[in-house]
Amino acid sequence: MANMRKERFGELDVVLSGGTDGHGGGDGPLVVLLHGFGAPGTDLVPLAQPHLLPVPRGVRFAFPAAPLSLSAVSNVGFGMGDSRAWWLIDIERFQVELLSGRAERLTEEVPQGLAAARKSLLVTLETLEQKLGVSPGKMVLGGFSQGAMLSMDVILRSGRTFAGAVLWSGTIICAHEWQPLYSRTAGLPMVQSHGVLDPLLPFEQAERLRDHLQAAQAKHGFIAFRGGHEIPPTVLSRTASFLTQILS
Repeated sequence: MANMRKERFGELDVVLSGGTDGHGGGDGPLVVLLHGFGAPGTDLVPLAQPHLLPVPRGVRFAFPAAPLSLSAVSNVGFGMGDSRAWWLIDIERFQVELLSGRAERLTEEVPQGLAAARKSLLVTLETLEQKLGVSPGKMVLGGFSQGAMLSMDVILRSGRTFAGAVLWSGTIICAHEWQPLYSRTAGLPMVQSHGVLDPLLPFEQAERLRDHLQAAQAKHGFIAFRGGHEIPPTVLSRTASFLTQILS
């Protein structure tokens, strides 16, 4: 994309797009989207294009790159390119639990590195607000897969006020720690999507997360689609409608 700029905000590198100049300028709302495990920091940047996520004029996008590079980590299966992670995953153990039908066991665990990722992201969010002049309550936080998990964790734990949340193909982590915090999402506009054929993060766990959020009286919309671990056009279309509704 030609209309974007890369800059360091807090502890993370961030690509900015949208706004009045295509480079994150102006004083419009800010949509922060976090990529998934093993993806490059720029993985979601193309979504800022109007034909993919048509949003009201002036809305800005920020795409932080996760702090951990996987290029030198041989045991996670990502040895090339700008593969990044918010925290490391034991891929071999993950696959064993998944194939053994014990995926729910993983939802109970607090990932090592989650606290550090949350801290880095919060510093970056605060810096983005200050440097870009984002009005209070005019930031949407979300992401895909591991980025969706971190977004949910920050929303539950930080006490920050968000305009909304976008959770694409995420799942529950830290189940016992999250459970008493869901009430903090009461009234928060949220959109969650998940493929019923997702081979990595079971659809049933996404349904559990949906049920928790709806019970907490979040303004929650759930998009189930016949597909895998992905963001299909139907999800982008409904996400664009969601963003337009809450940011107009």
